[in-house]
Amino acid sequence: MTGPFTRRDALLRTAALASASMIPAARAAPLNKPVHTEEIDRALQARVSVREIPGVVAMAANGQSVVYEGAFGFRDMATVSRMSTDTVFRIASMVKLLTSVAALQLVERGRLKLDEPAGNIDPTLGSAQVLAGFDAKGVPQLRPAQRPITLRNLLTHTSGLSYPLWDSNVVRYLKVARRDPALPRMPLMFEPGSRWAYGGGLDSVGRMVEIAGGQSLDRYFSDHITGPLGMSDTGFSLTEEQRARQARLHVRDANGKLVPQPLEKPNVPRVPSGGGGIYSTAPDYLILLQTLLNGGSLRDTSILRPETVALMAENQIGNLKAGILKTTNPALSNDVDLFPGVQLRWGLGHMINIDPVPGGRKTGSLTWAGLLNTYYWIDPTMRIAGVIMMQILPFADRHALEAYRQFEHGICRAL
Repeated sequence: MTGPFTRRDALLRTAALASASMIPAARAAPLNKPVHTEEIDRALQARVSVREIPGVVAMAANGQSVVYEGAFGFRDMATVSRMSTDTVFRIASMVKLLTSVAALQLVERGRLKLDEPAGNIDPTLGSAQVLAGFDAKGVPQLRPAQRPITLRNLLTHTSGLSYPLWDSNVVRYLKVARRDPALPRMPLMFEPGSRWAYGGGLDSVGRMVEIAGGQSLDRYFSDHITGPLGMSDTGFSLTEEQRARQARLHVRDANGKLVPQPLEKPNVPRVPSGGGGIYSTAPDYLILLQTLLNGGSLRDTSILRPETVALMAENQIGNLKAGILKTTNPALSNDVDLFPGVQLRWGLGHMINIDPVPGGRKTGSLTWAGLLNTYYWIDPTMRIAGVIMMQILPFADRHALEAYRQFEHGICRAL
């Protein structure tokens, strides 16, 4: 691959491919023979039985086949509608992986470049302002960014864009900006490339995909990712049949009780976003994970080149720390530290654990999540990928994370 990638990318890619050649052969179960699952079944069912979680779907696969699947509890605790593996979930930020894949497809085709100014594609990204602080009266102090935002910055959450849910400075800024239309809607919280902060950079990537790809984001996904892979339950809107399979959100109240919430209105138009707002099922999303586990191909379908997939799995942020978030709204999210004591970095689409997770995934595994407690991981060393889906707020719910850990540890022990 030439042109769109830099010399730095080529060096990283070569190192990643060399490392991949040293990975031991897959130890997962033979084709179509599931791993021993009784331990996982008991653990997940127990959490449902004591109403710690309303319902859950969990699945895992090696490069060839599904090795575990389980569905427990209820889509809706109010109607006692049973959970099933084809249940439809709102997976929120797990769309970011699809958006990253789309952008890197366009990098392969020479329509986007990782390290050129993103403003060359989307002019709205070309005159960014950085929040330098607030004066004595609380007025935001802005200055022009000294460096351009790049696609690499946006994919790795080093652009300076930050979500208000996990950044008190954004919350403070927005309170002022709502009263002053002269202020930019969302400035950068720091100079591009200087820090890591989880934010809306993938929304901007989605817009770049639309511009460079010449299609709306939902159509691009359908034509180049979900359609070719047969991910028929993944999209920004639902049919009536899919809506009948949708899990209802449950919110944990102050006493820890789960309270079912109304489904979102079906007729509200949705603007496709690269950062959130998509629906999927565990089997659908697992297809995407299997494809990446296999270097970008699954059976007769290829969506990325192996060297691109290897680059996605490389640490792109150096020694910048990633993955730990302090909430500004406990009703929507707890503080987030998914792997306490583990060093975390970011690649082109995933969070990466630099250290092994005790009892679970190996060094260099890839992961992220959605706001309503949906999670995935890819372990290139163990040659396994897993996805677990629930519909609970707040994010990083303690009981949801315990279910996630038990599922992962059970899979790893079975292998």
